[in-house]
Amino acid sequence: MSEHIRSELADGVLTVTLDRADKKNAITQAMYSTLAEATERARTDDAVRVLLLRAEGDSFSAGNDIQDFIALGSQGAGPGDMPVFRFLKALADLDKPAVAAVKGRAVGIGLTMLLHCDLVVVAEDALLSVPFVNLALAPEAASSLLLPAVIGHQRAFELFALGEPLDGRTALAWGIANRAVPADQVEATAAELAAKVAARAPNSIRKTKRLMRDAEGLWALMQREGEAFGSQMKSPEAMEAFMAFTQKRAPDFSKAG
Repeated sequence: MSEHIRSELADGVLTVTLDRADKKNAITQAMYSTLAEATERARTDDAVRVLLLRAEGDSFSAGNDIQDFIALGSQGAGPGDMPVFRFLKALADLDKPAVAAVKGRAVGIGLTMLLHCDLVVVAEDALLSVPFVNLALAPEAASSLLLPAVIGHQRAFELFALGEPLDGRTALAWGIANRAVPADQVEATAAELAAKVAARAPNSIRKTKRLMRDAEGLWALMQREGEAFGSQMKSPEAMEAFMAFTQKRAPDFSKAG
């Protein structure tokens, strides 16, 4: 369990909050375990009709906590041993609606988890990015399929390869978000959408989502991505990228094969 994840159920909406604002809601493995439990609860608890993901502070999530991530990798842990993969499987299996309220930065999995949400509200000035290649890693959370499906191959490749952020208005225009609103309206807008969906016929909603997604296919892809991610995590490229990140310098891949 992690004290940095809070859950509250009210009127059929299970609100799950990332609560590590001092670290821009960077996600540790302990947090992934708690996120997985909450997402599994959303699927199995009949009292839950909608999952709402939100965050405290000025950022939705800075992605993986790099120090926590490096420490886990140094222990020789494979992707299957990481709690993040329990969370990813829970996202793939989730057959109830998921809503996200996004302000500030959404980095790495902070963006890719949005691809598993059915309604996404972003602040107009939010900045979304997937800097996997910047860290010499590979995409995760089935984003290698879902992101090109949403925004097209060329746009997705640019986001992956260059790691540059797009703002909330662009996320709306490209189809990643349903609404782009001023930052002070994000929470209320997301809550309103969650309440509207929670009031709909729950079995109809659930069957609709199941028909729109291939949960088994998504999980199979997540496992293949995990193999690529894991092999890259042990590579000289990644070691250089992680060192550069911690030393606050640009990585040098000139000697990479």
